Amino acid sequence: MTVPAPGLRERKKQRTRDALIRVALELFTTQGYERTTVDEIVDAVEVSQRTFFRYFASKEEVAFAVQHMVETLFVSALGQRPPGEGPFDALRHAVLSAWDQTGEAIVEVVPVELYLRTFQLIESTPALLAVHLRRSAETEETIARIIAEREGLDVDEDPRPRIAVAAFSGVMRVTGQMWVRGTDQSLEAIRALTERYLDHLGPALAPHWRPGAAGDGAPQAPAAGDAP
Repeated sequence: MTVPAPGLRERKKQRTRDALIRVALELFTTQGYERTTVDEIVDAVEVSQRTFFRYFASKEEVAFAVQHMVETLFVSALGQRPPGEGPFDALRHAVLSAWDQTGEAIVEVVPVELYLRTFQLIESTPALLAVHLRRSAETEETIARIIAEREGLDVDEDPRPRIAVAAFSGVMRVTGQMWVRGTDQSLEAIRALTERYLDHLGPALAPHWRPGAAGDGAPQAPAAGDAP
């Protein structure tokens, strides 16, 4: 079934919303989140405050608009994973699939460089960081419930879905931090970094990390005197 293209009115509304996001993020990252007012944002886009609040409930909401889009794509991708996949495989494939879509979605709204600066702004602004942590906890709960439903578990009785999602989310946080600090800050780079760091999730949960330690999964060298 072919999805009809949005009409002129819908396209104009989307352009206005995207312009508000771009201008707001540019102002937030150049002069500071707290110092930027809604009046400055709407004046730069040449719309009214009423128009701004038609799209966003607050300055905080527009600050997280792109992040919300990324999270929504991931949750949607997770919901579409085949039921036979295990929890970590489903999470891994969902996030990589989401990044394939996210790259295009982000650049339609803001330049990658502005997305990166916004990421850094959130990490360095106490008020935004507090919101980010709250939002992350809410998203993790949503994901844990999806995983529990896939596995036929009661999330409030079985801790494994929340534990698995907490481990996965930790990898995602480290990935984002390393991407920001790296020299290649393209979307292709963060996708590759995501895949690489997820590859280390299983080994990081092993009982021992030292080569040859019992339980590391590596072949053990024979002890002196053992039969060959």
